[in-house]
Amino acid sequence: MDSMIETKKQKAKLESITPNFGNSFTYNYHGKSGDANVTYWHYHPEIELVYVNGGAGKRQIGSHVSYFRDGDLILIGSNLPHCGFITKETGNKSQTVIHMKKDFLGNDFFNIPEMSKIQKLLEMAKSGIAFSGATKKKLGEKMEVMEYQSDFQRLLSMLNILNELALSEDYTVLNAEGFTMQSEVKDNNRINVVFNHVKNNFKDEIPLEEIADMVSMTVPSFCRYFKKITNKTFTQFVNEYRLVHASKLLAEQPMSITEVCYESGFNNFSHFNKSFKAFTGQNPSEYRNQLKAVLQ
Repeated sequence: MDSMIETKKQKAKLESITPNFGNSFTYNYHGKSGDANVTYWHYHPEIELVYVNGGAGKRQIGSHVSYFRDGDLILIGSNLPHCGFITKETGNKSQTVIHMKKDFLGNDFFNIPEMSKIQKLLEMAKSGIAFSGATKKKLGEKMEVMEYQSDFQRLLSMLNILNELALSEDYTVLNAEGFTMQSEVKDNNRINVVFNHVKNNFKDEIPLEEIADMVSMTVPSFCRYFKKITNKTFTQFVNEYRLVHASKLLAEQPMSITEVCYESGFNNFSHFNKSFKAFTGQNPSEYRNQLKAVLQ
């Protein structure tokens, strides 16, 4: 009961990001895995561009959760809730993070004709975008080089990177089915409470009554609210979270598939196998064997 009361008191995190004096956006290079990790779901008005160099981990952006390998390059729109991407256990070489407000170059800068493609990119980023292939490698390296540049060179590099991202075809929209905040701060606070509770308790049963009570809603109201914002049912979101955790365990841990099943919050092996195949297109053993073949 005490832990339940404590969870209810948890407030969603609005992260405050302030550029250094003389800078219009923030740039941070973290050379060690886990140095920059934010383990709770949080949000901020700044657009965020993250390059994870090497390693593997979970993407947790909006209601999208997935497992990435061989690093990641992500563009996250304003006030889109997300979690940190790396920990000390995920084997990443480094992480580079850039934060910028949409008007960091003035209210109308991105409205000029030359910026039309970047304008579309930033609009699409409201759903979160993951870049892959040559784009991830090439632009990730450009982001890392910014550590050694002057403020003016960094600004030019930033515009160049945004332009190349806007022209790239190596991308996936993460919340393709939609993720909408009805009234940004209020809904972000509420959804962050839900997301953080799932993150910390997905291995256990999470009754709808419990989660609805945490955000002071009735069960029917909560179900409608969650579906409207995430375009997923709460049960679907929890199951996807469990399946992504299972993907991570299959890739990283020498556990039996039965152990992975129960460690991921499933209490029925047959249901786990069926759900995993529906989610990934492969059963757990096929997924693990394919990964071994790729690594070899």
